[in-house]
Amino acid sequence: MDKLKKVLSGEDAGNTEPGVLERANQASTLSWGTRMRGFIICFVLGVFCSILGTCMLWIPRIGLAVFAVLYSVGNLCALGSTMFLVGPLRQLQNMCAKERAIATIIMLVCLVLTLCAAFWWKNNGLALLFCVLQFLAFTWYGLSYIPFARDAVIKMFSLCL
Repeated sequence: MDKLKKVLSGEDAGNTEPGVLERANQASTLSWGTRMRGFIICFVLGVFCSILGTCMLWIPRIGLAVFAVLYSVGNLCALGSTMFLVGPLRQLQNMCAKERAIATIIMLVCLVLTLCAAFWWKNNGLALLFCVLQFLAFTWYGLSYIPFARDAVIKMFSLCL
């Protein structure tokens, strides 16, 4: 009976070579320390790109295009950094959860529109507007992970108005 349980659960002692799925899983799993290092490196890189892009904004003629690219890459790195903590599949599931879906869509659409406005349409005002919207959507997305943070922000703005 024990032999049958091992065979059905995939723990057959007679089979010394791991299967394809088991090898792929072993190759894709990271230790907690590696995950934390990846998260920190990716997040710091994202913040650095965003700050560097902001500094490049003041360069004549090419400043806005460089800003749009670096700011967008910075946001993608910061967003991708959490994949090290929860994994890519769970990150996509979290991004598409009902409380984050609209913020995710707005953020990604504004990211694409930022790059289109900077390179294709060459409209500095629109690129800057889409960067601001991208920032607001990313902030709203991030607040969704903190319990009651969105409610607190809404209440704070309602008191101000």
